Amino acid sequence: MSIYIPFIITVSYMVIAVLLGCFAGRGRSMKSAEEWGVGSRSMGPIMVYLLIGSGGVSAYTFMGSPGWAFSKGVPALYVVVYLTYMGIIAWYFGPKVWEIGKKYNHVTQSAAITDRYESKQLGALASIVTSIGVLAYAVLQTTGAAYILNVMSYGLIPTWVGVFLTLGVISIYLYRSGLRAIGVTNAFQGGLMFVVSWFVGLWATQQFTGGYSFRPIFERVKTDIPEFLTLPGALGDMNVQFWTTSILISVFSIWQTHWIQWMGASSKSSIRRAATLLPTFYIVLIPMIVVGFIGIFMYPNLANSDTVAIQMAVDNMPVIVAGLLGAGTLAAAMSSSEPCIHATALSYSKDVLQPLFNWDNSTANKWTRVIIFPIMGFIIAPISIMEPASLVYILLIGYGFIGQAFPSIVGMFFWARATKHGAFWGLFGGFVVTVIFSFFYPHPFGIHAGVWGLVVNMSVFVMVSFMTKPASKETIERFFPDMVDELYEEGPPEAQVK
Repeated sequence: MSIYIPFIITVSYMVIAVLLGCFAGRGRSMKSAEEWGVGSRSMGPIMVYLLIGSGGVSAYTFMGSPGWAFSKGVPALYVVVYLTYMGIIAWYFGPKVWEIGKKYNHVTQSAAITDRYESKQLGALASIVTSIGVLAYAVLQTTGAAYILNVMSYGLIPTWVGVFLTLGVISIYLYRSGLRAIGVTNAFQGGLMFVVSWFVGLWATQQFTGGYSFRPIFERVKTDIPEFLTLPGALGDMNVQFWTTSILISVFSIWQTHWIQWMGASSKSSIRRAATLLPTFYIVLIPMIVVGFIGIFMYPNLANSDTVAIQMAVDNMPVIVAGLLGAGTLAAAMSSSEPCIHATALSYSKDVLQPLFNWDNSTANKWTRVIIFPIMGFIIAPISIMEPASLVYILLIGYGFIGQAFPSIVGMFFWARATKHGAFWGLFGGFVVTVIFSFFYPHPFGIHAGVWGLVVNMSVFVMVSFMTKPASKETIERFFPDMVDELYEEGPPEAQVK
């Protein structure tokens, strides 16, 4: 019976998450997008810090990153690099996004794009394209959660049952409390992840080396298998170009989830303080990558690299520690999956279905919460059960699509001359190129498909913008009050007559 104690601890976490998530929305009506979607813009810096930090530290932290260290070596460190840059992006863009969102009542990234470019079609296209990456991330987390439940239960819970169990638990508190549930559960999940990752990393290091220093582990890797410490890694499939461009596209990817989390802040300074603290959260990756390197020597024949940390815990650690690792990994997976589902439902309802069916706000708000169920049942669940690729590779593919919104965002804050036609056809061209270079001719010359898409996207965006009519003077005046005279002082730009 004692062998099931880790599983019981892991499942107990799910019960706690449901209670916390449902409690978060107590006494509040969730019928408005303002409340369910962005928590009435009321979150302080610590809550925003935990919201973004826990959302970024996901199943790949406890499974994917040790899995990559185990199978490839130092290419796993690309995660550490891009998360650092994403903190800088949050510090710079977050306050700007919050300011215009509060001023013009935006709740999603696509709503802001629609407003800036005066085009509902462009907003809908941005919502659909970026949702591919966001949903890929949710698939990654759900797959990770199902792995955990399967391993911890010694196979009693098949993967497909784990998928539905995880999504079912999330749906309860997400439907009930929206962004407030995500904030409260992430606070609990974030603390649990931080403690568990360092405890497990140091415990595994002590068992393997007799001390708590990571140095002997890397010295042995350097002596026995030095190819794990250089690019292209042990498998030879992560060259310098792909490693670098994977970081590049990740930096340019401003997620719908992050956008909505910034909107939920109580002030611009809350976002800036949270972003300043973010790097302190991301150090949870370090001990788990070390665990992956230890696994190289302990499990040379392990079939699924993503399960190396969990397997090590189940085989070697005290049952309480193994249970906490299971709970921590499940927390990481769920804390990252729930904002993806929430953001996609919010954006599909407000940016795609509302203009398509001409819904009023009341109807759109009602459907926003309901849409989480078909998104889970018809998109995330079946793809998660198919387990299409390694956890980190799913994430990499997803970034290629999220990054395609970047030129439109640049045009929102920096380039008054950008037009809806330029943004639309740039986004469409970037999407097509990313699909082709992700699935049919993967990453030509070792350059990430999303970067190829971004190059085409940006080129079309600039060229078509110069050939077509800019937004109305009223809209330019709202977004670029200092540039409106320069753009319109001598009459409309020539291209406006086209």
